[in-house]
Amino acid sequence: MQTERRAHPRFPLILAVQYQGAEDVLDYTEDLSAGGLFICTERDFEVGERVALVVSFPQLLEPVELLVEVIRRRQASEGAPAGVAVRVPEDRPADRRRLAEVSDQLAGARSAEPACRVLLVEDNALVASMYSAALRRLSETEDLSGLAIEVASDGSAALQRLLRAPRVDVLVTDVFMPVLSGISLVEKIRADPLLADLPVVVITSGGERERDRVAQLGVSFFLRKPVSYQELAGAVRSLLLRNRLRQGRAPGA
Repeated sequence: MQTERRAHPRFPLILAVQYQGAEDVLDYTEDLSAGGLFICTERDFEVGERVALVVSFPQLLEPVELLVEVIRRRQASEGAPAGVAVRVPEDRPADRRRLAEVSDQLAGARSAEPACRVLLVEDNALVASMYSAALRRLSETEDLSGLAIEVASDGSAALQRLLRAPRVDVLVTDVFMPVLSGISLVEKIRADPLLADLPVVVITSGGERERDRVAQLGVSFFLRKPVSYQELAGAVRSLLLRNRLRQGRAPGA
């Protein structure tokens, strides 16, 4: 594993992972390189096992089919979900080229540093893609050009992303999610001096109990499902513009 990392630098990126023959199972990547991936999953893979999978991300990456080999397993802990490190075997040159192309494509897309970042936390992939599409429309406006939308499928993956650079400007999170709930995620954020002032938008089907708890945690907006795209975009827009004013940057700068 260490040799693979030295040969192919990895960068953090969350992509959807589905498995051929089990399309109803949806996992996600933690990072990737030209040679392999780290997949957050509860599936019981064995080291040396070969797995046919598809990686994708709505509006960012068309589905890419790969055959990979499991080279390391990670047990779940409080700070990280379970997962496996995989690489594309050397006897699959077409798949290796395909993954290298994906890595180069995504690295190039990340090379232009966005002006601001929103992290969306939603365990339903379809809902996440619709929310993402709505938020990306904000980048079409002059005062929020250069907006990047990142997605995490649960609170644990979101917390790992928040602890890495570059800094996220606004967090949008569902409440009821596996691994780490939205409320637990916000509690951890507020307890971390480096993240304590992060603006948060909570989306939930819950009631007054959840509203009262997130209000105690200093959440900026509490949106009840079903949420209109205009309502979500308006909440995020106001927080991003407020951030810019606090930082002394003019809109669109």
